[in-house]
Amino acid sequence: MVALNQSEVFDVVDQEDRIIGQASRKLVHEKSLIHRSVHILVFNSENKLFLQKRSLQKDENPDLWDCSASGHVDSGENYDESASRELWEELGIKTKIDFWIKLSASEKTLWEHVSVYKCISDEKMTLAPDEISDGKFWDIEELKSHIENDSEKFTSTLRIIFDRLVRSMDSG
Repeated sequence: MVALNQSEVFDVVDQEDRIIGQASRKLVHEKSLIHRSVHILVFNSENKLFLQKRSLQKDENPDLWDCSASGHVDSGENYDESASRELWEELGIKTKIDFWIKLSASEKTLWEHVSVYKCISDEKMTLAPDEISDGKFWDIEELKSHIENDSEKFTSTLRIIFDRLVRSMDSG
């Protein structure tokens, strides 16, 4: 089991994403307190989407496919800083990322307000072994089929984000 830093401190926020306090990672998760996270979608130049398979050692959603990179926003950090940090820590890449959408906190997002970013990169990735057990680029239609047929193999947050992605591609 990866030694998670249960004493990490996150901002606790209200339903409108206003900071109302701070709490440890452990307390935030035990009490289902609303907090913040980022998810980054990395596409390559062939418009394939990279997904990571979360390590078995993760305290949330172990062994499930998830966005390219994701993580909590640390206390005092903003969404943009967190997204760039997570991209570097989990995939070893530094590239321009663009804010795309924001999801409101709910049970399906594990009580996280989620800012979602997108980028295009063909950089070689170095996967963080304590975070990620596998990773690969998926064709969008192939991924759509897998999510429809094996949804339990994907995190609930990824399923929400992917649904929004597919709808945005269909509408424009």
